[in-house]
Amino acid sequence: MAQEQGLDLVEIAPNSQPPVCKILDYGRYKYQAQKKAAEARKKQKVVEIKEIKMRPNIDTHDYEVKMKNMQRFFNDGDKVKVTLRFRGREMAHQDLGMKLLNRVKEETVEYAKVELQPKLEGRQMMMVLAPLSK
Repeated sequence: MAQEQGLDLVEIAPNSQPPVCKILDYGRYKYQAQKKAAEARKKQKVVEIKEIKMRPNIDTHDYEVKMKNMQRFFNDGDKVKVTLRFRGREMAHQDLGMKLLNRVKEETVEYAKVELQPKLEGRQMMMVLAPLSK
């Protein structure tokens, strides 16, 4: 029947009893499946991790600029990794760094949640924030 119509006989479910076959144009079927897969790939959003670097004694204007950038990243649906770098004698004042990260956490509570709590790794303290789902 398939040869008479100029089409292909395609086995759909070989393990069922009896095996299920369909008469269709296999080239067209493959083309449509490829198009559907490309459309699905186009619609998906890849979440990136953006990094904001700060120092413990950051100035107010610099802090505000970084917070504005952070909010823009959250609006785009990206995660943000806040890295606080300690240099020299700043290591003796890690409490200032923790206060700064807690301040960032409090100011972003409306539009982001903490994914990774602030922790010290060597000379830097880091925290990861993720946008709230819409």
